[in-house]
Amino acid sequence: MDTPTKTKLKLYAACFILVAALPLALKAAPAPADDDFFIHLHDPRAMANVTVSAVHAGTVDIVIQLETVEELPLKAQAVTVTLSNPDKGIAPVTIQAQRTADDQWSAKMAASGAGRWNIGLSITLAPANTVNIASPILIN
Repeated sequence: MDTPTKTKLKLYAACFILVAALPLALKAAPAPADDDFFIHLHDPRAMANVTVSAVHAGTVDIVIQLETVEELPLKAQAVTVTLSNPDKGIAPVTIQAQRTADDQWSAKMAASGAGRWNIGLSITLAPANTVNIASPILIN
């Protein structure tokens, strides 16, 4: 077989694998509810998919999925979550997230009202290697 034919076969095989895996990928990540807030945070060393869900008045669930910059699952030693709302005079509150899978973490935190908040993640990859990423979010 000549090289162009081999290259085409490899390309077809790669496409087949991607298409075959698509239903599994879609099933693994359920769509957020209408009142959930989703954000993708990234740094040159790590990425995080974060979903914030209002549980009941004053409490939110935060689910974090960590990835490498190549979009592969990222195992971390620890993750802390910080919520603050400086517009309402609410000082930052930080808690330790709980591991739910190798690359997934969750936290339940108090949020005294809907509106614009700030979320920060501190992701410890190794004892001297921590990634800090932050962004504004909306809590409904």
